[in-house]
Amino acid sequence: MDDPRGRLTKDGIRIYERGDFAGMQAAGECAARILDEVAPLVQPGATTEALDDFIRNRVTELGATSATIGYRGYRHASCISVNHVVCHGIPGPKVLKDGDILNIDVTVILDGWFGDTSRMYVAGTLSRKAERLLDVTHDALMIGIEKVKPGNTFGDIGHAIQTYVESQRMSVVRDFCGHGVGRVFHAPPNVLHYGRPGTGATLEEGMIFTIEPMVNLGRPETKVLADDWTAVTRDKSLSAQYEHSVGVTADGCEIFTLSPGGRFHPTWG
Repeated sequence: MDDPRGRLTKDGIRIYERGDFAGMQAAGECAARILDEVAPLVQPGATTEALDDFIRNRVTELGATSATIGYRGYRHASCISVNHVVCHGIPGPKVLKDGDILNIDVTVILDGWFGDTSRMYVAGTLSRKAERLLDVTHDALMIGIEKVKPGNTFGDIGHAIQTYVESQRMSVVRDFCGHGVGRVFHAPPNVLHYGRPGTGATLEEGMIFTIEPMVNLGRPETKVLADDWTAVTRDKSLSAQYEHSVGVTADGCEIFTLSPGGRFHPTWG
């Protein structure tokens, strides 16, 4: 469904009004709050479906709607991707083991605005290898966000992320990307996490989109399993992802999905 608000650029990217950012801030904070609250439940012995049940209930209790339930037939309020699952992991009876790392991705609809965010968790003890992957992935997201300002291009964002990740001898997933968001779940542009500086559409004030790099300890190739959702690393290497929704301001950007409790990384707090 198209969004009647604002204008479209020649690249088909929606330009929102500055006043619209308040709606995105509320939706983003709602999603981020839920991810804060689920953190204590991520323990060895927990199942991913129990985590999803908690998320589903909190979405309703906070007066929001899950954007993923019913989306292309999906039946859950979150995607939970464990260890070598890159993204779109389906919650189920899988029991978490000590040292498992997992990404939990939640999108809520609040007053018509979509708040989309994901972050990493650990069940039990975080290994040094996994901690380094999480640190690099988180830093890559923030390095990409630093490039968000009018006049830069989407290629500048992708290049900054790719250059940093590869300098750490890890790889950036090419098969999935960020996207426009706002009054719709997915919209132009595709926000690639690799690329060449100066390429792609030019950023303008009022653009709203996600940046969500997926970083692998091994090679970047992925494959989608028979369920048509779950994407895994082909070489079974560990994968991590962090995601924020951002809006371009006059001189930089606003992050809509900051953790209210400062818990965006499992070693914080």
